[in-house]
Amino acid sequence: MNALSHESTALYDVPGPKTERRHKLYGLLSTVILLALVGWLIYLLFDTGQFTATKWTPFEYKGIQELLLKGLGNTLKAFAISAVLALALGGLLAMGRLSDHRPVRWLATLLVEFFRAMPVLVMIFFVFVALKVQPLPALVTGLTLYNGSVLAEVFRSGVNSVERGQREAAYALGMRKTQVMTHVLVPQAVRAMLPAIISQLVVALKDTSLGYLITYEEFLHAGKLIASNLDYDLPFIPVVLVISPIYIGMCMLLSWFAQWVSKRQRRNPKTEAADVASAEPGTLLPGPQ
Repeated sequence: MNALSHESTALYDVPGPKTERRHKLYGLLSTVILLALVGWLIYLLFDTGQFTATKWTPFEYKGIQELLLKGLGNTLKAFAISAVLALALGGLLAMGRLSDHRPVRWLATLLVEFFRAMPVLVMIFFVFVALKVQPLPALVTGLTLYNGSVLAEVFRSGVNSVERGQREAAYALGMRKTQVMTHVLVPQAVRAMLPAIISQLVVALKDTSLGYLITYEEFLHAGKLIASNLDYDLPFIPVVLVISPIYIGMCMLLSWFAQWVSKRQRRNPKTEAADVASAEPGTLLPGPQ
């Protein structure tokens, strides 16, 4: 009787009044637990004196501010270079995996699977120690190889997600494969790929913090240097409270940028339906009327 009185979907039945009340109770309990956890953490911070003026006064010094800004600039530089190179490498490997030539496809597949399976830190250390490369190129190389291989799979999956009829129709019009990719498949796949691309760029941004392990003076390295020179208990906590919101803000900014680009694509006149003029009386067939 209950199943007949409620609409159903192919996957699940619409919850009834009792189920809705139970879900609301679960949500309320989860919210209370999360608030209690946040309150407990804030209490511990106050109880250990993490918000006293003594622990926050050093951040007013010009030297510490300049050190943080320099570290932030180095982080953004490493991210910008590795992001551009990873996108280029991902596109190149994706083209290889989509190639009609079997040796090219096999080689691209081997490179993608190898660099995806290799830990980023191992690649960074190998380039830095074995090849004796400077910290910034070593960090950028590791980030580019890993994120480029992951993006290659994102690009390939995005292109393959386009309806097969689009490809067949383009070939039927006499278009070459390059034209089909650039004018038909890739523009339609961009929307599907964009969230995954931005997510991988966020991963690349966070992984720039691995640079401090090879003495690259990025943001986390600057925070560690500051904390190691403070002469009070638990000096890392104030530093983390300063650095973490900036990392979170940069990641949120990337997500916001992705949403903005997606909205612009939806408003793009090239993707909107064109108005068709209404039919007017006229001669349909030649000849005397």
